[in-house]
Amino acid sequence: MDLALLILRVVVGLLVAGHGAQKLFGWFKGPGIPGFTGWLASMAFRRAHVWAWIAGICEFGGGLLLALGLFSPLGSLGIGASMVTAIAKVHWPKIWVTEGGLELPLTNLAVVTAVGIAGPGAISLDAMFGTALPLWLAALGVVAVLAGWIIAMVTSASRPRQGTATR
Repeated sequence: MDLALLILRVVVGLLVAGHGAQKLFGWFKGPGIPGFTGWLASMAFRRAHVWAWIAGICEFGGGLLLALGLFSPLGSLGIGASMVTAIAKVHWPKIWVTEGGLELPLTNLAVVTAVGIAGPGAISLDAMFGTALPLWLAALGVVAVLAGWIIAMVTSASRPRQGTATR
């Protein structure tokens, strides 16, 4: 089980971190903060610059924390918040990724939810250093993620405008 959790954490964590690096730093042919801010603004996100930084940090930082198994379940919470927002604001109601659907963010959400519930396993920095968050703090994190998600949904238009990209 510990090896299975390690594989899930490292693969999904590093891929999501890379996706966040596209947003934050423009790495891997990504838009960087300026391009990502413009894309969020095109979907009527108020304070798009702030949301661009939040999404990038949730994905990049959350991905690194998940891959390392550090401060669990903080990485899962950050990635989960980003994936739920992506599903609701960009990919819904389509299913398949070839149509711009929710297939990939939903898969990521399922993985981080499962790892968040199961814990990072014995092959993790949390196991080595005892750095997993206490249950009360993890619960507070869930509340913060839900509050942030509700704010993001309320302060933006329900659908992207015609002609905007889906990434």
